[in-house]
Amino acid sequence: MPTNYAGNDQQRAALGAYIKLWRAAHLVEMEANRHLADFDLTISQFGVLEALYHLGPMNQRQLASKILRSSGNLTMVIDNLEKADLVRRERSEQDRRVTNVSLTVVGHELIARALPPHVEGIVSVFSSLSEDELAQLSSLTRKLGLALSVTEAD
Repeated sequence: MPTNYAGNDQQRAALGAYIKLWRAAHLVEMEANRHLADFDLTISQFGVLEALYHLGPMNQRQLASKILRSSGNLTMVIDNLEKADLVRRERSEQDRRVTNVSLTVVGHELIARALPPHVEGIVSVFSSLSEDELAQLSSLTRKLGLALSVTEAD
């Protein structure tokens, strides 16, 4: 749906692209993560488990950065994962102010079961795009993300 904003051509083009990107991203996220309910996981919980599975133990700040959530929000997510015996927290021996989070055996087994359907969900979501279109989408979103991360760092 095009924007009805009465600005100039550049403004309307940017708003139109934003609306299309936001709607598509929202639908992609919902569809690709639909299966998480089968594992009784939220998107944030899955993100934590997946990051720990692939990258190993991390502190909460590192995890928040990896899954693009605030540290405050992540505290509740990790609390719930810990209550379900999926992760454990341990104080760092090098710096007692830092708490590292790692997978438990139960958490490792759960994420190992949840990953294949997750990957299949993502493949399904992008099946309407050709290999070239998928590469173009990846390139454009990377370019946008890098430009914004440089702006944020300034």
